[in-house]
Amino acid sequence: MTDLFDKLENSPVQNDVLRPLADKLRPKNLAEVIGQRQILGVDRPLSTMLAAKTLGSIIFWGPPGVGKTTIARLLAVEVNLHFIQISAIFSGVTELRQVFESAKIRRENGQGTLLFVDEIHRFNKAQQDSFLPFMENGTIVLVGATTENPSFELNAAVLSRSQVLVLERLSITDLEALAQRAEAQAKVSLPLEVAARISLLEMADGDGRSLLNLIEQVIYWRLKVPLSQAALTKRLVKRAAIYDKSGDSHYNFISALHKSVRGSDPDAALYWFARMLVCGEDPRYLARRMTRMAIEDIGLADPKAQDICIQSWQTYERLGSPEGELALAQALTYLALAPKSNAAYNSYKAAMQDAKSTASSPPPKHILNAPTKLMRDQGNGDGYAYDHDAEDGFSGQNYFPDGMERPEYYLPVERGFERELSKRLSYFKKLRTKRGS
Repeated sequence: MTDLFDKLENSPVQNDVLRPLADKLRPKNLAEVIGQRQILGVDRPLSTMLAAKTLGSIIFWGPPGVGKTTIARLLAVEVNLHFIQISAIFSGVTELRQVFESAKIRRENGQGTLLFVDEIHRFNKAQQDSFLPFMENGTIVLVGATTENPSFELNAAVLSRSQVLVLERLSITDLEALAQRAEAQAKVSLPLEVAARISLLEMADGDGRSLLNLIEQVIYWRLKVPLSQAALTKRLVKRAAIYDKSGDSHYNFISALHKSVRGSDPDAALYWFARMLVCGEDPRYLARRMTRMAIEDIGLADPKAQDICIQSWQTYERLGSPEGELALAQALTYLALAPKSNAAYNSYKAAMQDAKSTASSPPPKHILNAPTKLMRDQGNGDGYAYDHDAEDGFSGQNYFPDGMERPEYYLPVERGFERELSKRLSYFKKLRTKRGS
């Protein structure tokens, strides 16, 4: 039986070293695309467009290595359009003019153009606007690719003329299918034990191109004995997690963390906390956001929560990394298990709304200061009841502007410390009613 080394000597990988494996395995038609069934499956957006023999402008939004470029190329073949690819990183106004002029000539000769723009979010507003007239008159079908949220990065005019399709990270099943295709193309079996093979798929982190690069490395090792998981992880470096501190991942992760705390799930909260730290997030940012959670979602149901957050933040500043993160983790666990209330938060927002709508209304005169005779003559301070002198230490006077109907902003919940605050609120309300205030 021919050994692995002999197979490699005669394999396409060995005879065609200049072409990366990812390029050799590029699908020839849409049916060969692995994954992305949410847009390519039956009755899904792209299959519906192609069935109707019409293709509108599209924005592909998704992480690297999931097939954006490949699908764009295959779409051009499916609808018989000339395929042009540019990158917003390397192209400017001059290149765009040349592309548009060539597309106009091509159209006059009866040939349409599919213009694929990689990293389209890198173009500025003026450059994005330059696409509009050519999209509208049919000179080009624009297919843009972006790893950033189109809602924030692309002009509204471009978005209104395009359909945004979300491409997803490849699943482990998808990656295994890709690995099997690579083995068939190279006519070899990867020399990996079962656990090592699974580890290889996980290292790719949903990126098909990354997986093929890893597979290519394993093939070139020309191993005769299968590697264990431990041996593989020594030889390969896991693909770095995609995380941009100012991009979607940052906001998605902090949203997941915040909602896990709000949902009283300490395990999920700790998981997303750890994910952000592993990706290099600044612990100070996390400390700040945790303090906000204590104020916004726990509030007066547990007033200690805010103090614990501040203390953990201060502890981190004194200890630094990595010990300081433990203080933050402890505070996070406390937040997740604390009783929740946004009553104070809602009352603040309601008060702000009323403050804006009654911005010109002065306080009632009986609670105004009267340090001068003129001010006393104007009635300032007249009728003010000093609460400490009143029965029960409560006068029940009106403190809102004259003519303003008394609102109720703060409505405490029956959870945690707010149960006690609710009793106090009811007590003062009864006194106010009793005294006819």
